[in-house]
Amino acid sequence: MKPATASTAALASGVASRVAAARVLDAVLHKGRSLKGELATALPALADPRDRALVEAIVFAALRQRAGYDAALAAWLPKPLGQRDAPLRALLHAGFAQLDALALPAHAAVASTVDAARAIGRTHQAALVNALLRRAQREGLPAGDPSAAWPPWLLAQLRRDWPGDADAILRASVEPGPLWLRVNTQQGSVAALQAQLAESRIEASTTPLCPQALRIDAPVPVSALPGFADGALSVQDGSAQLVADALSPSPGARVLDACAAPGGKAAHLLERDPTMRLLALDVDPARLRQIGATFARLALGATAALRQADAADVGAWWDGRPFDAILLDAPCSATGVVRRQPDILLHRREADIGALCRTQSRLLDALWPTLAPGGTLLYATCSILRCENDAQVAAFLARRPDAAIEPLDARFGRRMRQADREQGSQRLPGEDGMDGFFYARLRKG
Repeated sequence: MKPATASTAALASGVASRVAAARVLDAVLHKGRSLKGELATALPALADPRDRALVEAIVFAALRQRAGYDAALAAWLPKPLGQRDAPLRALLHAGFAQLDALALPAHAAVASTVDAARAIGRTHQAALVNALLRRAQREGLPAGDPSAAWPPWLLAQLRRDWPGDADAILRASVEPGPLWLRVNTQQGSVAALQAQLAESRIEASTTPLCPQALRIDAPVPVSALPGFADGALSVQDGSAQLVADALSPSPGARVLDACAAPGGKAAHLLERDPTMRLLALDVDPARLRQIGATFARLALGATAALRQADAADVGAWWDGRPFDAILLDAPCSATGVVRRQPDILLHRREADIGALCRTQSRLLDALWPTLAPGGTLLYATCSILRCENDAQVAAFLARRPDAAIEPLDARFGRRMRQADREQGSQRLPGEDGMDGFFYARLRKG
């Protein structure tokens, strides 16, 4: 390929990446679409994995920092952008993210973003895009208040629940988390995978908190991880990996994963004990297929069964044989993973919390009779809202005299108590580099 042709192709690729990022941001910010769903459509359309990684990086950075970028636009524009200019606002957020959070070379970032304005039909505003990005380059972007991105009702609840920790939670919500890997010890050791990553110039560290984990602090595309396609490792945050330790079923146990998709926690349990007799449920057939794909990639599931069902509708799926252990990773507000799913703050509604709490109660009450006496149920969420966590457990313990809570050690976060009674353990976002997560280990008498 001639140099001029290569340069032209690279320019076109750069513009296409910015257009894709702006369109994803427009859909998420202004049309109420799911970030995960939009990326699932946008990324496969880009042939080069570097372009896919760039789009993902731009979108996540822009969403995490959107409060600061909106503040810049409010300060620098003579009048606010209207609804018709929503695509332009999304493109400007993408441009700011490149210069600010990602610190990309300014010339390429500005030129490609200005060309992207023309590509999305905003030729008449290309000069404005250029001027605003050049100003951001010269002056820097104002530091945004991370609390500004939170809906007022959710911010108020956060401050009520965590008066001494709210500011740290807010700061953690705008910082990208490390990449956590779980090593499939059925295929190799943690040390061997760490060495293999080092050969690919990927630095990964171990932690005594999670025996199968490797932590990577520098961004790395999953496609660049040696062994991923072959099932040697999975991407799973450290807080989610701790679920297997919290449940800790006996070898060969009969185990239920009641809300199993996408299958990471069930796979972890099977990696620990391939003789486990596992039933994985999910109400969504597409998500159930995702579990099957996860098991297939990891060469697991010989003793596992998958079934589409609403876990709370016990009569429709339970055969009457009690389980030795149950994992209830309950539907929740996901407020502990905002840094990984920043669109949560755009889509969550105050009425959702009450509905989620009712679903959690319904699942706990429905599943408890399927647990054998002496068995263990682990109630877990990726929430930091106390109404979904320790308050939910306190209410369940009050309803069920045959239920007792077993305290977990310091690896699982701070122990939550009311009236000197244990009600689970809570990790807050960013602690030990992990996501926010709640664990309550319940024993049946």
